[in-house]
Amino acid sequence: MTVTIKTPQEQDKMRVAGRLAADVLDMIGDYVKPGITTGELDSICHEFITTVQDATPAPLNYRGFPKSICTSVNHVVCHGIPGEKKLKSGDAVNIDITVIKDGYHGDTSRMFFVGKPSVQAQRLAEVAFEGMWRGIEELAPGKHLGDVGEAIQSFVEKQRFSVVREYCGHGIGRVFHEDPQVLHYGTRGSGIELREGMTLTVEPMINAGKRQVRLLNDGWTVVTKDHSLSAQWEHTVLITDTGYEVLTLGNSDR
Repeated sequence: MTVTIKTPQEQDKMRVAGRLAADVLDMIGDYVKPGITTGELDSICHEFITTVQDATPAPLNYRGFPKSICTSVNHVVCHGIPGEKKLKSGDAVNIDITVIKDGYHGDTSRMFFVGKPSVQAQRLAEVAFEGMWRGIEELAPGKHLGDVGEAIQSFVEKQRFSVVREYCGHGIGRVFHEDPQVLHYGTRGSGIELREGMTLTVEPMINAGKRQVRLLNDGWTVVTKDHSLSAQWEHTVLITDTGYEVLTLGNSDR
C-alpha cells in the first residue's frame, strides 16, 4: 500500500480543488426541482466546472464513466449515471462532484430533496450526515482507520439502518482514488495509522433496509438489493498536526 503524504504546497492545491467541488454543490441546489432531468443537472454542472471554474470534471471518461457527475436517486446507492430520468416531488438524490484543478482532486457529495421528502428519507439523510461527521471527528495523527469505521457503524446501526460494505472512501490527491481504502465499518485500533499530510474521503452509504447491494447491467449504477432507500454524504479531509481540516465545506457547512 502506498499512501501519499501531501506537502504544504500540495495541501494548498487540495484546498483549492476542494473549495471548487463544494461550490458546484452550492450552485446546483437551486436547480433540483420537480421535472428536471438528471442529465440536465449534469450539463449544468459540467458547464459550471469547465467554464466558470476552468477546471475538469474528474468522473467524465474515468474508467469509461460517461458523465461529469453522479446522480443517485432514492434506492440508488452510488454511481448513478445522469440521463433522461425526470425528478419528481419526494425524490431524494445524492449528487457527487469531483473536480480536478491544477492536477489535484476535490471530491464531495450531498443529499438533496425534490420538494418535501418522506419522513424516512429525511431521517435516513440525517443519520448518514451525522454518521459521516462522527467518522470525520475521529481523524487525527496516531488514530487508526478502524476508529473511523467503528464510529460510523456503531452510530448508524443503533438507528436501525445499515452500512454498505462493498464501497468505501479513499485516499485522494493527484490521483482520484489512492490508498488507503476508508471503510465505514470496523474495529477500533485496526487499520493503518493516520499521519499528518494524508488526504482522504469519508463517504458512508447508509441504507434504510439491509446493507446488501447489486450492480446494474450498465456496470456503474449500484442499487440496494431490497429496493430500500439509500443516502450518502462525502467530504475530502486533510489530516493536520492536531486533527483534521475538511476541504470541501459548502455554504451550509460554514
